Amino acid sequence: MKRCLRNGNAKKKIYKTIAKKDIGLSESEAQYNIKTYVSLFSSAGVGCYGFKEMGYLCIATVELLEKRLKIQKYNKKCIYDSGYICGDMTDEVTQCKVVEQFEMWKSLYPITDVDVVIATPPCQGMSVANHKKGNELKRNSLVVESIKMTKVLKPRFFIFENVRGFMKSICTDLDGIDKPIGKVIDLNLSGEYNILTKVINFKDYGCPSSRTRTLVIGVRKDQMEVTPYDLFPDQRPERTLRETIGHLPSLKRMGEIWDEDIYHNYRKFDVRMLPWIENIKEGQSAFDNEESWRIPHTIKNGVVVYNTQKNGDKYTRQYWDRPGPCIHTRNDILASQNTIHPKDNRVFSIRELMLLMSVPDSFKWSEKSTEELNLMLPKDKEAFLRKEEMNIRQNLGEAVPTVIFQQIAKKILRLNGRFFLSDQGIDTLIQKRQLSNHNKLIEYISSHLDLGFPKLSKIAELANSVRDDNAAYYTRQDICYAIVKNLPDPSKYSNLRILEPSIGVGNFLPMLIEKYRDVQKVTIDVVDIDPNSLATLQALMGALKVPDNIKINLIEGDFLLRHFDSHYDIVIGNPPYKKITKEKKLLLEYKRDKRNIATNNIFSFFIEKSLKLGDIVSLIVPKSLINAPEFNETRNLLNECAIATLLDFGEKAFKGVKIETISFVVSPIKKKSDTRIESYITNTVTYQSQSYITDSKFPYWLIYRNEDFDDIAKSLDLGIFKSYRDRSITQSTTKQTGLIRVLKSRNIISNGIQDIPGYDCFMDDVESLDVAKFLNAPNCVLVPNLTYKPRACFLPKGCIVDGSVAVLTPKDENMVITPADLTFFGTPEFSNFYMIARNRGSRSLNIDNNSVFFFGKRKCI
Repeated sequence: MKRCLRNGNAKKKIYKTIAKKDIGLSESEAQYNIKTYVSLFSSAGVGCYGFKEMGYLCIATVELLEKRLKIQKYNKKCIYDSGYICGDMTDEVTQCKVVEQFEMWKSLYPITDVDVVIATPPCQGMSVANHKKGNELKRNSLVVESIKMTKVLKPRFFIFENVRGFMKSICTDLDGIDKPIGKVIDLNLSGEYNILTKVINFKDYGCPSSRTRTLVIGVRKDQMEVTPYDLFPDQRPERTLRETIGHLPSLKRMGEIWDEDIYHNYRKFDVRMLPWIENIKEGQSAFDNEESWRIPHTIKNGVVVYNTQKNGDKYTRQYWDRPGPCIHTRNDILASQNTIHPKDNRVFSIRELMLLMSVPDSFKWSEKSTEELNLMLPKDKEAFLRKEEMNIRQNLGEAVPTVIFQQIAKKILRLNGRFFLSDQGIDTLIQKRQLSNHNKLIEYISSHLDLGFPKLSKIAELANSVRDDNAAYYTRQDICYAIVKNLPDPSKYSNLRILEPSIGVGNFLPMLIEKYRDVQKVTIDVVDIDPNSLATLQALMGALKVPDNIKINLIEGDFLLRHFDSHYDIVIGNPPYKKITKEKKLLLEYKRDKRNIATNNIFSFFIEKSLKLGDIVSLIVPKSLINAPEFNETRNLLNECAIATLLDFGEKAFKGVKIETISFVVSPIKKKSDTRIESYITNTVTYQSQSYITDSKFPYWLIYRNEDFDDIAKSLDLGIFKSYRDRSITQSTTKQTGLIRVLKSRNIISNGIQDIPGYDCFMDDVESLDVAKFLNAPNCVLVPNLTYKPRACFLPKGCIVDGSVAVLTPKDENMVITPADLTFFGTPEFSNFYMIARNRGSRSLNIDNNSVFFFGKRKCI
């Protein structure tokens, strides 16, 4: 009963908190707007205090040291005491406690997900400031515990923060193999998350001190239209030391504590060091002193031994009018890096460090408030600082600046259900404002630029009355991000040229701008055949924040017919998926100089031309590219390139459009290596040798190929059948009774035929049908189309089949196919093999002259 009352009080407190933070919500509405987080390796909770400041609720916080966890309790980080977990993240007991807290919250509140998992694992093994590194593999591998917990909790978002060299440091993966942390994160989390990794200096993002760190942000892939860039902190002007701490009074006396703030204190040091620093100016080090006795030294057996200057920033006085220095854990000593005040002969005080790390005044280091501490007697203040100061300073040196996480927390709050318009809402808007009229669409965009590019571009795309004619599909921002993230790193370029051959309304532009905004010069040429699309894009660009270093050129014309004088570093886009059937002359022009003339689908022609124009080519195209017979030559052409990435979207790329798509990143100028394969179907990322997945002994690429598949393939004689599929019999040409039975897919069972009342159909006359050639023919095997659970039987006499059933006949007329061979096709073993053989497709599952290859006969042992 007591627990129920306690939970009830906690709930009421939560709803009040949310209602206060989220203006306009009543307490009853607030219960459906709970935002939660879990913090791992949380130290004193300085960084994630930014989430608390924004009204988020902490489900669980994990810290190894009790003295640090106590500080989180002082700040009332968790609603429930059980949320404070003191333990080792490698311990299964600790991990279970985190999961138990989440399960408790799900039972008490209307939540299904953790919103954010924050992890800041120890960084000493990777830090450039650690000159005493030993075997740090074990400590580096603590990041794997963060990954494991992220995989278990499956939050909407995750944030990892660590030192500059984080992603390149080696750790032991879940499979026991040592790998770079970046690859471990990719393999374990990129299947379910779009992940952005950037090395940034926090001084450019609102923190008043220089702190170069790796920030990793993951967005779960079901968060449509949301990308990691939407969460990334905003750049802000640098703040100087004078602006940050200049308002605090000078401290001249060693041990001095300001009456108005116990945390503004002059930390004592060995008085013999005072001459070393008292005369140095801003930017100078004690090693710059001209008088030898003022240079840092020790005296051993009467001999002066000068200290070694390992770092150029030891005993160094800071500049007033530059950003503050990086705050390290040993910020308590003169001999550490950049610790000396610009004017006073001391290290920075605790309060100054808090300001430099953007820690709010409301943050508590003690159970007592700052006001209470300030009222203590001087001797009691000194006693308090003797006991607590080192712990506070170390926590500040290890912390993430509060403002960084606070910005991310604020941005996530903006991504609630009211932030994006639903498709239905957009349709209503289009009808109400008559936005299918191009002039009215342009007018609407121009007067609503505050809605932002993603919203406006979606409205524009769905308002495009000719998008079906042009085979143009709206590409969501999260899908654009998934493609753009695989392009080369910006650091490789100083003068970058990009071509988008079918721009539409420019859905790729925001992601390209974000990725390459730091490149010295970027030129993006965008082409479209539809002048209205380009006019719409011109209007939409008013909602884009295009940096001065990026120039966008709009080009009207048919990409396939246009001559380009320039060569490009990158060609990226979503070409039309359209077959040319009537315009014969145009088709002939498109096929001019093309290697694949077996297809009439223009996306294949886009691929070929793009490969001639770009060093890197990335397009999103129908998945049939990787297996359909009509694209055999296109695959051959692509396989001559280095295939860096294949991204299988399945049917998830275009909402409301039943088409499977895949994107690729290839280079005609690079050497072949491993191919990164990312799947929205299996939620996995794997790396395979390009030669393995494009092996010429199979009729097409096998992007899910694995050892189990290979074992089955080795046990079979493959490529022994020809395939036939009827395309003339329809429901209107059959009837419920007749002389000749027409078998359909559901009639087929393993080694037999089943009768299905109301489903079975017949015909009387089949002489005019091509499929009649199989009537009463021997050795004909029937297999249903469109299924991953194949089963097979022989064609009975007096029967033919419609298009839902494939007819397989041996290439060798003397080959004997047995009932046992057909039984194998109905086993789970073959079903798993066949699923991989069909690249886990969901649409193009008809058995054609390529896929029939995989129906084999067991080899004789």
